Amino acid sequence: MKKYGTITKVGNTNINIYSEGNGNFTIVFMAGSGIGCPVLEYKPIYRRMSDKYRIAVVEKAGYGLSGQALTPRTVQNLVEESRTALKNLHLEPPYILAPHSYSGFEAIWWANTYPEEVRAVLGIDMGFPNMMKAQAKEIPHEKKKAMVEKSKALMQKIAKRGIIDKLLRNRTVNASGLLTSNELSPEEKQIYEEVYYKNITSDAVFEESLLAEENAETAQNTGYLSCPSCFVVSNMKSPVKALSWQQAAQDYAQQCHAEIHLLNQGHMMYTQIPNQLADIFKIFLQKNNL
Repeated sequence: MKKYGTITKVGNTNINIYSEGNGNFTIVFMAGSGIGCPVLEYKPIYRRMSDKYRIAVVEKAGYGLSGQALTPRTVQNLVEESRTALKNLHLEPPYILAPHSYSGFEAIWWANTYPEEVRAVLGIDMGFPNMMKAQAKEIPHEKKKAMVEKSKALMQKIAKRGIIDKLLRNRTVNASGLLTSNELSPEEKQIYEEVYYKNITSDAVFEESLLAEENAETAQNTGYLSCPSCFVVSNMKSPVKALSWQQAAQDYAQQCHAEIHLLNQGHMMYTQIPNQLADIFKIFLQKNNL
């Protein structure tokens, strides 16, 4: 398999990081849950920003070309491994965090625990603790556990690359549409697919799912984001009845005086409207002298 990025030892595992561009700040792209190949996944958005900023994509343990996760997938461990990996590769703060989905919890904990390291947060349809709290009320942990086990069994079937894999292709390996877009070269599409299937049954992803409520609460316990923040939010269907996805984002944004953009787009909007997304973030950063 063709390699990309640079691998560094963190604890007893390896973390892969890809970086490009130059600038006074490093925008750190943080992967959503189950994103098999983060470096290629977020290419549509970061390649439109690396003309003005240095970018870094962290592939967490169990993701991309990184090694297996050998520590519990708590928000603290996730962030500390990312911080260590970045510093090992001389990608020093100040950082601008760009979390997608689940890694919103990591970004909140990171920004509030190490405020001297984080100048801003750019939320790419990031997860918010209030949504997870509402979800925990409606979906008891035992039910969640059963859902994760069911998902794991399905992924094990898909990993065999048979008929189920072919039928579900546009909901699994091509969920973000990258394999049918022009954003990746044919060689990159091949790598993307190989890495996706390598990680499809990664224990790290399932453990993150089980720890979601705990990680969201740990993030919330550090308080609301106090650094400049810009949230771009999709029209994704909420997993709970009590709170819509966009309402949760609006409620959180109000508490931390964040700029918010509600779009009629899906959760993986970075592949659908990368120009618009990059423009929103660049204008926001310019307004904040970043």
